[in-house]
Amino acid sequence: MITILYPYRNRELSRIKRSLDSLAQQKQQNFSVVFVDYGSEENLAYEIKKLIDQYSFASYEYLFTRQQPWSKSKALNYGIKNLSSEYCFTADVDIIFHPQFTEILEKHLNTSKVIYFKVGFLTEEESMKLIDFEEYKISFLTNEEATGMTLFPVEKLKLINGFDEFFHFWGAEDTDIHNRLRNLGCKVQFYDQNTLLLHQWHPNYRKRETIRLNKELQLKGAVELNHKHIKYNFEKGITKVNSKAWGCIMNKTDYETLLNLHLREMSNEVSVINHFLFVALSDGNTSVISVRIIKNPVEKTLKYKIKKLLGKKVPEFYSIKEINDKLLLHIVAYQHHLPYVYSISEDFSSIDFKMIRK
Repeated sequence: MITILYPYRNRELSRIKRSLDSLAQQKQQNFSVVFVDYGSEENLAYEIKKLIDQYSFASYEYLFTRQQPWSKSKALNYGIKNLSSEYCFTADVDIIFHPQFTEILEKHLNTSKVIYFKVGFLTEEESMKLIDFEEYKISFLTNEEATGMTLFPVEKLKLINGFDEFFHFWGAEDTDIHNRLRNLGCKVQFYDQNTLLLHQWHPNYRKRETIRLNKELQLKGAVELNHKHIKYNFEKGITKVNSKAWGCIMNKTDYETLLNLHLREMSNEVSVINHFLFVALSDGNTSVISVRIIKNPVEKTLKYKIKKLLGKKVPEFYSIKEINDKLLLHIVAYQHHLPYVYSISEDFSSIDFKMIRK
């Protein structure tokens, strides 16, 4: 049996239905689907679960990560760690499968081999059509550099602790795991004989990164950071990652506990934030952190502005955007394995951050 893993958050139902319908039409029903919802908004999650429940081969898992940045690695690892099947295929909600795809997958099962597939990308107009697989007009095809759609032997994934959970936001986790499986001794093969997968159009997510603060959690330079990390892992010949824990997501009880914690206000003064980042967050004796970072009203006063203009010594302040980038980077690098919630106020004037050390 092959398990098809879908990592997901906040995408429209129509593309998911097209993807699952193409699996329902497989000539070989030799698979199951685990749909890992990495913290969609509650109303959408309810609708998604109703949709998934219509497919006998699919199960739905909701993770309480709505107030955390997106991590495909962590979503997939949750699924991988709990698998009992011998093989898994990492899918995408944008994918439409050829009717013979799982039949061909079965022919390539090998406990020492990883195989990934070329993908045909569709235009926005073509993606809206409900036609047979062979009738779609492909805009362009991926080459061996696009590593996302992969068949894995599950045992080998577990030997290397799955995907590297340093990776958050977008990019690099798929190529990184291929590199590390090669280090383990696996053969990594690119299948390009036939086009068996089609990708429904969507806007480029990387272009959604904004200079200004956004309600959608973002980290400035995340893509570049991820590519530096994949290069680091490659040059160091790293095989096994996630030394603290992997595939572990906070449960509903921890999530609700965090939501109910009382917040302590913290100024955006540079010295205050630096101490918080480099001392308080590293203090193992502190079991609970619950802060609301706000703009200090002093920096808006006329007296402060005049003193600063005259070159007198005054406190320095970070912008909320600067604090967002510094704090998210710290979390991604050092604290992502702990239960935490992170949110930005509707008017972008403050950040709420709560974390439990366990």
